[in-house]
Amino acid sequence: MNAISDNHLGKVPAVTLTFWVIKIAATTLGETGGDAVTMSMNLGYLIGTLIFTVAFLIAVTAQVRARKFHPYLYWAVIIATTTTGTTLADFADRTLGIGYAGGSALLLALLLVTFGLWYWTQGSIAIGSIASSNAEIFYWVTILFSQTLGTALGDWAADTGGLGFGEGVLVFGAGLALVAAAYWWTTLSHTALFWIAFILTRPLGATMGDLLDKPHDEGGFALSRYAASAVLAVFIVACIALLPQRPIARAAAS
Repeated sequence: MNAISDNHLGKVPAVTLTFWVIKIAATTLGETGGDAVTMSMNLGYLIGTLIFTVAFLIAVTAQVRARKFHPYLYWAVIIATTTTGTTLADFADRTLGIGYAGGSALLLALLLVTFGLWYWTQGSIAIGSIASSNAEIFYWVTILFSQTLGTALGDWAADTGGLGFGEGVLVFGAGLALVAAAYWWTTLSHTALFWIAFILTRPLGATMGDLLDKPHDEGGFALSRYAASAVLAVFIVACIALLPQRPIARAAAS
């Protein structure tokens, strides 16, 4: 790969089946890992949020400063956003008493504002158009808000909505299937469909994580949060190591 072609490549992975498999595993790890710190370790939502926010800031700074796509670094930032999103949503919904509905509405508003500012300043919110540090920062702020919103939506559907964890997995999985069908068989904006799918993977991961580690009397499998997190982490590392990923081609280069 020569220097000229490098200039045409982004720092985020192309959106393939591998991308979505790792993304769903990462969001599930975010739920089990976040709960392991806040609940199993009894550190609480505020301390857990502070820990994961620091990890996110360190990882995202390294990602923005990097000159090319590094799969392990990219997915480390994704995992940092999903663990931060888990503890932040739980802190807002439970500790501050905003509730799932209020928290979801607030996070949706923040996400829409971020999308608006990103589009207004950069001219596009497509991931293939990310060609500057400012655009990349918008990308990661958007992802952080989407991960937090997804956590609140997942908890809202499973708890307040009465779906339960297993049913929640089916509902959000069906939602992703509908988005995939729209991608292949309609003329809807692929950029809009990407972000809808990206957001939906988070409540899917949240309900999957809860299904794994919640007690039997709450409808879960009562697995150890530490064990579930370790297995998910190993799976993600194996996917990165064994499954091919390539950086996305920037739109300007096509």
